[in-house]
Amino acid sequence: MKTKKLQSFFILVAIFFSGMASYFAQPSNTIAVANPNVNALTVKPESVAKMMRLELIKINKYKVYDEFDMNEVIKAKEEYKVGCYGQTCLSKLGEELKVDYVMSGSIDGLGNKIVVTIKIIDVKGQALYKSAVREFDNQELEVQRMVEIVIAEMHGLTIDKVLTDRLAFKNELITSNNIGKVNNSGPRIGFAAMTGDVAEFATRPEIYGGLGIQPFTSMIGYQIEGQYVGTENFSALVEGIINISGLEQSQFIPSFSLLNGFRFGKANWEFAFGPRFGVKSTSTGYLDTDGLYGAQGGYYTQQEWLASGGKELLSTGEIILEPFGGFTEHFDKEGSKRLATSFLVAFGRTFQAGALNIPVNLFYSSQKGGGFVGINMGFNVQKSKQPINKQSPQRYY
Repeated sequence: MKTKKLQSFFILVAIFFSGMASYFAQPSNTIAVANPNVNALTVKPESVAKMMRLELIKINKYKVYDEFDMNEVIKAKEEYKVGCYGQTCLSKLGEELKVDYVMSGSIDGLGNKIVVTIKIIDVKGQALYKSAVREFDNQELEVQRMVEIVIAEMHGLTIDKVLTDRLAFKNELITSNNIGKVNNSGPRIGFAAMTGDVAEFATRPEIYGGLGIQPFTSMIGYQIEGQYVGTENFSALVEGIINISGLEQSQFIPSFSLLNGFRFGKANWEFAFGPRFGVKSTSTGYLDTDGLYGAQGGYYTQQEWLASGGKELLSTGEIILEPFGGFTEHFDKEGSKRLATSFLVAFGRTFQAGALNIPVNLFYSSQKGGGFVGINMGFNVQKSKQPINKQSPQRYY
């Protein structure tokens, strides 16, 4: 009998303490949520307010008033319906609702990010109780999770790191779409030395189909430049260069280069490469580099050779109908004209003095048998920046 009474006593004690624990576990402070200010997003303030209430209920730290508890007071005064975001207005709202705290804030779409600001006003003290602000990636469908993160952060609760990383605003390097396109076009002048067969063609006398000039030439032209990728310390460029060479030696040698360029660092080091297009004049014949059949360095086309009945071998007087090694293609001023291609590589730096840019580049243009190696420079004045993305600016309402 005594055992049963003892068991009943312990059961009553357990029920009592369980009830007391449940009583003290219930939050005692009341809180209401006013509609936040929403800018440049499609979500409505009423929807965000509901999200805030839901997340407050989840953390179980307040007795949360729902929209129906607040409806009567809000309907009574127009100022509570629209534009009640400041501390004074929120304090008045809290007094009329007879709550301890009022929560509000703002959700702002700012370009490629969403900024969530939440504050809690202490109604009795008419002062700011808690506040937090956080930047997120522009994922409007995840506004509730953003609100969840900010409210948890305000109350010192553990936040899911995977969730925060996925929604975090990545403060990445500025791209060309944001910093704008710099027009870096302008005139170019330079000097180049010829190498290989190109040098031989230049110095060969005109009577043998050469140019009869020195193996170097001036260059003058114009560069058109466009930036298609850019960051604070890197730019990718498309460059088109129209160039005329040899004017100082009464020659007209046109060319066009289409280059892909890269610009690095604040010192503006540059590297570019791409095809160079020009016109070359060639014929099939024999270049007598050793003077076996006539003048040393003389060039004879196949037609000239055959028309003359062959060439005399100077050491023996023998007539040779076909030269040693046969006939091959050579540069010839009087030959047939056709497109010539070569590969151009350039390396240099752009020096700056205020708005003045002075690009200086070393270059090498390689083709079969020879090419050009030289230096060029130019100048341009940066007048303005134009946005790459020419869409209309976003308007915030």
